[in-house]
Amino acid sequence: MSIALPASHTLSLPARTPAHTQAASGSHGTGSSAASVNSTEILRGQKAVEINHNGSTYRLQATRLGKLILTK
Repeated sequence: MSIALPASHTLSLPARTPAHTQAASGSHGTGSSAASVNSTEILRGQKAVEINHNGSTYRLQATRLGKLILTK
């Protein structure tokens, strides 16, 4: 799985490990496992990145208060 980043950068997500699976299922309580990625790995020092998903482009943006906003 990879996420499209500006300027032809691609972020490859690490392979799932038992620690990732445990943390994801334990924190959400849904029983499903999900990969865990730190936002600094996605943003790579930038304020915003574009994510292409199913033919649509989304913008992930970090605010001054440290929140994340995902818009279509």
